[in-house]
Amino acid sequence: MLSVELGGVLYRYKDLFKGLVMAAKNQKAGEVSRRDFIKGSAAVSLAAMAGGTSRMYAAGSDKIRFGLVGCGSRGNGAAMNCIDSDKGAELVAMADVFKDKLDGALNNIKKKFGDRVKVTPQSSFLGFDAYKKLIAYDLDIVILATPPGFRPMQAKAAIEGGRHIFMEKPGAVDPVGVRSLIATSELAEKKNLSIVVGTQQRRMYQYIEVMNRVFDGQIGQIVGGQCYWNWGSSKWHFQNRKPQWSDMEWQIRCWPYFVWLSGDHIVEQHLHNIDIINWAIGTHPIQCIGMGGRQARTGPEFGNIYDHFTVEFEYPGDIRVMSMCSQIAGSTSRVGERVVGSKGWAYLTRGSGEIGGQNPFKYDKKMISGFVKEHADLIESVREGKPINEGKQLAESTMCVIMGRMSAYTGRALKWDWAMKASKLDLSPEKYELGDLPVRPVAIPGKTRPI
Repeated sequence: MLSVELGGVLYRYKDLFKGLVMAAKNQKAGEVSRRDFIKGSAAVSLAAMAGGTSRMYAAGSDKIRFGLVGCGSRGNGAAMNCIDSDKGAELVAMADVFKDKLDGALNNIKKKFGDRVKVTPQSSFLGFDAYKKLIAYDLDIVILATPPGFRPMQAKAAIEGGRHIFMEKPGAVDPVGVRSLIATSELAEKKNLSIVVGTQQRRMYQYIEVMNRVFDGQIGQIVGGQCYWNWGSSKWHFQNRKPQWSDMEWQIRCWPYFVWLSGDHIVEQHLHNIDIINWAIGTHPIQCIGMGGRQARTGPEFGNIYDHFTVEFEYPGDIRVMSMCSQIAGSTSRVGERVVGSKGWAYLTRGSGEIGGQNPFKYDKKMISGFVKEHADLIESVREGKPINEGKQLAESTMCVIMGRMSAYTGRALKWDWAMKASKLDLSPEKYELGDLPVRPVAIPGKTRPI
């Protein structure tokens, strides 16, 4: 096993010429597939620089071609993160429902990265089926950065099309979508394809260091916890409706405020925190009881989501975790996770990591955002032919917050097994086209029934 540090990302190699042997076996009429050539010749280049700190490539071996589905602000960011993560990454195709979104993103990314953006009019796809055309294009990786309501069907299509994928969180907005994502993850396993997801906190150095200490027993047996995404803001990605926009166009452009697109902010944002709690405890909750409402953000321009939630999640062993999330202007902001053990506690945020109690510790070394590292890890997995599959992990964390939202919306305590196996809730619209789409009513606890 050979290890070298490349741009802050650890690459490990075994069986140096395995990729080239594979390429030779797959050779037909003197031609080698581009993907096999990437795997083999990249391994040779990296072996030649063992112990070095700068990246070297064999001629023709360094290119990783990727396409972007969803050209909003997160799509812009994800594409730039991917290019930043590896000198061989090239953006070759883009897809979106709206031309102005695609053109704006293309101009932004080109300004920064120039000739590493290879998108042409022929590789620019528009419409609700644009993602299918992009998946069929000549590329290695598909980035899925559309609103989460589209995620399950797009992930399914990408894996069925033989593409490695990076997809943003959450993985779905309803139990039907979660089950679809789990099936897609299982298919990716069979096809040796990578699914890397946007839970970037799992790649931040302070999280890794503190979690390793938690796993080593430095806070003792976990007995409970708290987690928070109290935003202190009420207009995240808000868009005033324009007269010429249809219902569908308005809802997609102002997607965080419609449950079928975002899952509500407990799903779209608070997933990050619950994902860390699941990581620390090592499993998902078995039931929950939640409450929430819509008091500070009540106008119809804010769609049909709540502005605050509180949920108690019960994990095996009677471990109780209290979660809070809100989007209320003027309220106190708090975003982080606290895990309580029999010997102490661990508290983590995107800017800190510490342990209190019998074994105190405070992380004071280098920090990274994780946004670039997740793409570097994906590209590494493609080059090495060693797939990373985080699909099920994302599906389970997504189901946690969906279950919390369903409990708050209905006023009912819910069990994991019912939500995962029996719930028939499917929030997707009857058809995907620009036109009429009445907004579903705001949920009322005690009156809205669990489905």
